[in-house]
Amino acid sequence: MPADNRPPAEVASAAEKGLKLRAKFRRGGTTVGIARARDLQHRKSLSDLTVKRMVSYFARHKVDKRAENFGSDEDPSTGYIAWLLWGGDAGQKWAEQQAKLIEARKKDRRPPERHGKDGNIQRHASPHQ
Repeated sequence: MPADNRPPAEVASAAEKGLKLRAKFRRGGTTVGIARARDLQHRKSLSDLTVKRMVSYFARHKVDKRAENFGSDEDPSTGYIAWLLWGGDAGQKWAEQQAKLIEARKKDRRPPERHGKDGNIQRHASPHQ
């Protein structure tokens, strides 16, 4: 069963704010960030890979939060605008939660372990022998 990677309303709202700030101040974000914001704004269900990319983005860019004017709506830093394009703090939290669900789902789909407690591959009787 595929996961529902549809971002929640607060993530969509942050992305929309990022798009508005970018349009007003003409800075912040890349073409990828803008595309991500549009998907988030419209609450499109994202692929597992995109969710993982969001987690990676936030991990790389959390240092941007130390910049002057991060969080300012009157004169926002470029990093703040970019952060919002990716869903802001709500996007970071949601992406991390989704990534955990994605990994748990992968574990559930793995085939049963073929190695016995002694480390040897377990052989099953086959009608073709």
